[in-house]
Amino acid sequence: MVFLPDKKFGELGTVPDNVPVYEFMLNEKYGRVPHDKSYDPYTCGLTGKSYSSREVVSRVDQIARGLSKELGWKPNQGSEWDKTLAVFAVNTIDSLPFFWAAHRLGGVVSPANASYSAAELKHQILDSGAKALFTCVPLLSVALDGAAQAGLPRSKIYLIDVPEVILGGAKPPTEFKTVNQLAEAGKSLPPLEPLNWGPGEGARRTAFLCYSSGTSGLPKGVMISHRNVIANTLQLSAFEKSHRSSPDRDSYSEVTLGLLPQSHIYALVVINHAGPYRGDQVIILPKFELKSYLASIQKFKISCLFLVPPIIINMLRMQDECSKYDLSSVKSLFTGAAPLGMETAADFLKVYPNVLIRQGYGLTETCTVVCATHPDDIVLGSSGCLIPGFEARIMSAEGQEITAYDTPGELVVRSPSVVLGYLNNEKANKETFEDGWMRTGDEGVVKVGPHGTEHVYIVDRIKELIKVKGLQVAPAELEAHLLTHPAVSDCTVIAVPDDAAGEVPKAIVVKSPSAGSDDEAIQSIKKYVEDHKARHKWLKGGVRFVDAIPKSPSGKILRRLLRDQEKEARRKAGAKI
Repeated sequence: MVFLPDKKFGELGTVPDNVPVYEFMLNEKYGRVPHDKSYDPYTCGLTGKSYSSREVVSRVDQIARGLSKELGWKPNQGSEWDKTLAVFAVNTIDSLPFFWAAHRLGGVVSPANASYSAAELKHQILDSGAKALFTCVPLLSVALDGAAQAGLPRSKIYLIDVPEVILGGAKPPTEFKTVNQLAEAGKSLPPLEPLNWGPGEGARRTAFLCYSSGTSGLPKGVMISHRNVIANTLQLSAFEKSHRSSPDRDSYSEVTLGLLPQSHIYALVVINHAGPYRGDQVIILPKFELKSYLASIQKFKISCLFLVPPIIINMLRMQDECSKYDLSSVKSLFTGAAPLGMETAADFLKVYPNVLIRQGYGLTETCTVVCATHPDDIVLGSSGCLIPGFEARIMSAEGQEITAYDTPGELVVRSPSVVLGYLNNEKANKETFEDGWMRTGDEGVVKVGPHGTEHVYIVDRIKELIKVKGLQVAPAELEAHLLTHPAVSDCTVIAVPDDAAGEVPKAIVVKSPSAGSDDEAIQSIKKYVEDHKARHKWLKGGVRFVDAIPKSPSGKILRRLLRDQEKEARRKAGAKI
């Protein structure tokens, strides 16, 4: 049985396949809310600096001209893989104009998580084949280290400008050119020739190379085409417009929060493409800091908060601080990247009863949203309804299609937003994609809601990923690292619950004969991870020693058995399960 979206939540029209992302976003003929009826698309939440829609168009053109001159790239020469840029930076109002400028030249943008270590950045630079790295002053030391390890020369490192308020008095080194300098140089350069794209070009060409662990294993480059981004933008637009349009407005725009990392697919597409396309103003913050977050809501009268569960939990715990600010402008909250518990949602509504809580589900491999809560059909605990243009099936472990409601199985989806695949990884592609369908690795169930509509619930994770504050942690990556520690003979890594982060990694370790005492070994193992991995990958769940790692006859680690053991241990200790 193929589950389909409810037509009352909008329908997806034709998705153009010969248009680059920048043209779709900047040209009103593709349905973007007209400049004079939209808010300024990007505004800095710290300084108030803002770009109007028309300024964004000029900014993209100027940066593209400067990039073309600097890197020697021409719009219609070479493959997109000859023009790949890695971006390792905090959120700024220049990020998307810069991304689109790279697309204007026919290039690929590979955004990297700002919390990466140098070793992790090195992996992405090498794997993506990036020809240059754009970073920012706060991350420059890590960027230089990672680039050096990858063999990328300093002459190919550039800076994205950030607000002076977060520099703490530091001045950008004059050694590195900045995006502002490229844009300034671009003003006096001749116009670029247009991209000559024929039918299907936008569907074949990669726009973004984002890194995801997929259903299992180490982070892989996900090839996201121009049409994929355009499709999900149109899907979300149709879904939202079925509620947000009203008789007295030509548009359905609002002021939204742009706090989540722009390297993450959630922020990249949902906030920074779908938002400006429908005329939203996005208030950009470089990172989460409670006071600046609350102050921006009050100052800019933000009406829609795009969040992840840990921030919602933080707001509940810090009510004394939150109560000092006027948050009355907030009408809705959209949460994603990790499930929001029903209890947490209910607690939030007790404090903010006038805020609609909505939840979405998606993956990097689906170029974001698969299903979402519709404002007219809210069911706490549900991940909402399929958005226009998606099809879904529920498959049993034996590969049989499940046709009944309330019966769990693996969620498999199809949509024009499903990506091209993983870069240079045929094994993972065969395991994940088939005939346009994508295996999510998540166990889902379809239930009929109170209004008679079909709701998707994500009930378990078949795949091995751990989600820490919405960020992915691949057990295989940590296991490979731990096995190089002299105290570790064998190991596995599992997720354990955490009130603040949702989940955190815990290492289950078989000690080597040469290891010292348990306490010494635990501290050494933890420090080994902290010295080499991003903070969200640290072993905050602890380390437990065992005599042997339980495995199947074929050698597969029995993670569920270990998770059940941990759950029982927490229950006996009186912890909340």
